[in-house]
Amino acid sequence: MRDAQAGLAKSGVTVIGISPDPPEKQKNFDGKHHLNFPLLSDTDHAVAKAYGAWGEKSMYGKKFEGIIRSSFLIDERGKVIQAWYKISPQDTVPKAYEALGR
Repeated sequence: MRDAQAGLAKSGVTVIGISPDPPEKQKNFDGKHHLNFPLLSDTDHAVAKAYGAWGEKSMYGKKFEGIIRSSFLIDERGKVIQAWYKISPQDTVPKAYEALGR
């Protein structure tokens, strides 16, 4: 998303990230990766739950609750135009461009 911001902005898209990490951890992550877009903290998972991006996962046969990597294209009125769940980082930008008709 960081590298695609300029192209997405030409389509009127503003990139915002949300993670369950606390602000201090996000600040370190941003410092390391130079995101250059807002990264909001959702430590109580309220936003993730509201968007269906928090749920059951499994790793090595163990089930647990966690973040489901997701991406959303939301219009200026707050309407979800497109939602992608379990999307890979590599597919996020191409899928956004596809939904935007680019």
